[in-house]
Amino acid sequence: MSASLTDRRAVLAGLAAGAASPALADDLDARARRIHAATLVLDSHLDIPLDYGTGAHDPAIDGDTQVDLPKLERGGVGAAAFAVFAPQGPRTAEGFAAARTQAETKLKAIHGIAERYPLRAALALSPDQVLAARKAGKVAVIPSFLNAYSLGTDPAALDSFVARGVRVLGFVHAGNNDYADSSRPSGTPAVEHGGLSPLGKAAVPRLNRLGVLIDVSQLTVDGVLQTLALSRAPVVATHSGVRGVVDVPRNLSDRELDAIAAKGGVVQIVAFKSYLVRPGADYADKVRALRAEVGLPAAFEKPGDDASALPADVRADYTHRLGGLLRDATVADLADSIDYAVKRVGIDHVGVGSDFNHGGGVTGWRNAGEAFGVTRELVRRGYSQAQIGKIWGGNFLRAWRGAEAARG
Repeated sequence: MSASLTDRRAVLAGLAAGAASPALADDLDARARRIHAATLVLDSHLDIPLDYGTGAHDPAIDGDTQVDLPKLERGGVGAAAFAVFAPQGPRTAEGFAAARTQAETKLKAIHGIAERYPLRAALALSPDQVLAARKAGKVAVIPSFLNAYSLGTDPAALDSFVARGVRVLGFVHAGNNDYADSSRPSGTPAVEHGGLSPLGKAAVPRLNRLGVLIDVSQLTVDGVLQTLALSRAPVVATHSGVRGVVDVPRNLSDRELDAIAAKGGVVQIVAFKSYLVRPGADYADKVRALRAEVGLPAAFEKPGDDASALPADVRADYTHRLGGLLRDATVADLADSIDYAVKRVGIDHVGVGSDFNHGGGVTGWRNAGEAFGVTRELVRRGYSQAQIGKIWGGNFLRAWRGAEAARG
């Protein structure tokens, strides 16, 4: 980081010495609140339910989702990338059509946030539009896209979604598709394309020409490195952890961190406890036992092997018990992974993405309304206002401008 190690140690020593002092805590809170208010707080990846925009999930209602306009406003979140996402399913004409319908529904709902509440939100299709929305006191709504499964095998489908506002795109989720291998494969063979498929390799320069920021989250190592080799622009990992803290395939290795940074890209640390908290030695055995108890295969090997195959009541109980096998993560755990990435690749290449509504959320940042908790923890650790500005939004906007510069 640009702040000296001596300065940072002094901050930490002062906090430790005065941990019981209400005055010190008040001063930390006041400083953190000033910084939070002055910072563009940008969440680089969150999901929405399929019925978002209707009934209890109207974005103006402070409801049961982790993200809505009241929560974004309460948390001081100035910009958010809402994902057009459909889960992996059978790679058939019927499967592609069903996923495409979900994707279209979600894109319409994302547009609807700004269309229905123009005094509170604005569609932002460029970094300049993000900044203009913030200046106007509105939430910038950035359409993003995850899982090219819903595109089927038609590369022209990319153009259609970009024409309607998608500005960030990730190739995979849980399961290989026709574009790339996933770090969480759900079929045989586990390694199908050796990274990107020919379709995926062709999509990288296509996305560059369209000015789209490529998201390498959830790709295999080979997929990440191939994307970087083919791209003319920086890439981002909008919701990823670091393997140097928690060694799971979904997290990014040091080699991937280095390569993303060398290209000018950004790793957005995800607020998802499975990727922030080290599991105990018996964790895998406990997961297998729980899966067997509810009638699931010991391992996730094909679509339908996950909890979606269970009856709703059993699924809810299974999900709750599975989550209980790991302790809850906190903003301190999130900041530990931020620290690791900053030390590895520098302050200019690290950001934050919640993955809200799809498993994200840590104690201290359970929903968009609690975003200040992240800023407070970063201030507590000695990060400066400028550094926090880079982590929360500045780095993401810089990478996005790089993608825009590669257009044409």
